[in-house]
Amino acid sequence: MSPDLGRGANTSLSGAPLDIAVSGARQGTVDLMVFQLTAAGTVRTDADFVFFNQPTSPEGGVRLTAPDRLAIDPSRVPAAIERLAVAVTLDDAVPGSLAGIPGLAVVTADGGTSIAAPSAGLTSERSAVLIEIYRRQGAWKIRNVSAGWDGGFADLVREHGVVVDDSPAPATPAAAPPSPTSASPTSASPTPQSPAPAGGVRSVAGEEKLSLEKRRTLNLRKEQVHKVLLTKQAQHERARIVLVMDKTGSMSAEYRTGVVHRVIEKMVPVAIALDDDGSLEAYFYAKKFLRVPDVKVEYLDRWLGDFVHMRGTHEGYDYNAIGAVNDEIPIMEHLLDTLRGQSTPTLVLFFTDGGFSKRTQIRDLLKRAAELPAFWQFVGIGNNNFGLLSQLDEMEGRVVDNVGFFSVADIDRIDDAELYRRLLGEFPDWLRAARVARILS
Repeated sequence: MSPDLGRGANTSLSGAPLDIAVSGARQGTVDLMVFQLTAAGTVRTDADFVFFNQPTSPEGGVRLTAPDRLAIDPSRVPAAIERLAVAVTLDDAVPGSLAGIPGLAVVTADGGTSIAAPSAGLTSERSAVLIEIYRRQGAWKIRNVSAGWDGGFADLVREHGVVVDDSPAPATPAAAPPSPTSASPTSASPTPQSPAPAGGVRSVAGEEKLSLEKRRTLNLRKEQVHKVLLTKQAQHERARIVLVMDKTGSMSAEYRTGVVHRVIEKMVPVAIALDDDGSLEAYFYAKKFLRVPDVKVEYLDRWLGDFVHMRGTHEGYDYNAIGAVNDEIPIMEHLLDTLRGQSTPTLVLFFTDGGFSKRTQIRDLLKRAAELPAFWQFVGIGNNNFGLLSQLDEMEGRVVDNVGFFSVADIDRIDDAELYRRLLGEFPDWLRAARVARILS
């Protein structure tokens, strides 16, 4: 028996057939269902929606074997499917919410391993995705999602691209799959509603360890990030998130006054929304660069104290060794090396106060980088003349536009909604262009 997966936590799967039991699921009270989802976060057709009236997916990789049990064979899930969302919904006749269902949880048998994912954090939701089983660099993983919709079944299925008829319809016999626009699995007549604002906001393990005030701030920022991604139809995207922070001498005031600390805090919600594990891959650079441990929400305060430094040796990392003058080429070449042969999109968040001198080399490097799966979002800190950075977005001779830039005179004076709009506004456009250019699959 593996340890329980907390809300937002994930673990690897073997790739063998899975037997999934959902305690609390019971037909006519709490209905169990699975959505086969593409990279866009939606079903290909309504046939990818598995429930009691349509108990098997088209290719046979997902089967509803009992009202509270599923059989999933990952080897039979088609390549176009990136994620399986295992969900439950209350029948229309049942009052209350899923929070009132005792013992609601998922237990997945993966060979000799049993993985428990108790539902957590549900309050007023009438439908929810309990777990997702998803591809990650050629392998399969499982995550405890525990996130849902107050509006119930209608909001759940619309979120995943299934068409439902809002008018009442007779129940269809179990042996005959319904037409794509027939009634809901509960034979109810759902009323159109908008998804609850927090329905698609992701959480990761460790958030529960934060103080109430820090959790409140984090949740507000996560909602702002989600709104930007939702507007750009990128709320289901997953990417590696890389933070590069300038550690040159001209940044001394920003380190001393905590500006750098606050910038990094504001980037954590971006990683939670987009990165598979919710972590932020972190580098400091000057003439050379330093790779430090990933930023994770569960020990964010400790991380900021341990690793945000201008000079000295801390936790075994020598900050003096990377110098105090800027040379962007080594860190950028290193990141290019990590991109080769990768299929996962990468978002590089590159913070600097400017002073780029190797202009020709940087232009050439970013032109080469355009053929690799990364978008480079440069952010200027302070009231400086950023010269080259403001011109990178207009470079010609690239397969796709892989660079964005904006500057922030004072990180504390820009509201979070505007910061995330600028930070994430171009990334979804790059994702679409990179897929058209076959840089991404």
